[in-house]
Amino acid sequence: MTDDRPPQVHDLTPQEVARGLVEGTILLVDVREPNETAAEAYPDGVAVPLSTFDPDAIPDPQGRQVVFACRSGKRSVTASLAAQTGGLPYDHHLAGGMIAWKAAGLPTKVPG
Repeated sequence: MTDDRPPQVHDLTPQEVARGLVEGTILLVDVREPNETAAEAYPDGVAVPLSTFDPDAIPDPQGRQVVFACRSGKRSVTASLAAQTGGLPYDHHLAGGMIAWKAAGLPTKVPG
């Protein structure tokens, strides 16, 4: 039996993602561009820029749920759909992206 349902993306709140990172149940994949992640990054995020997006570049989640993130939540949906099209079961993203993350008062990494 094949799964003919169209790809879909499930929203996670910043609080849900932050809790998953602390508990070790989430692998956060930041699909923003290098200039964006150089200025400010998610703690414990893995950078896989959307401009050169290759689902095979996503590290082995080792049992964790893969969650995509970007600045506002648009590119993370695109990345999730692309991963699903590539046959991967990665159907979650950080709703609102970095904007919502910071609005929730969650920490970011700033170089320097």
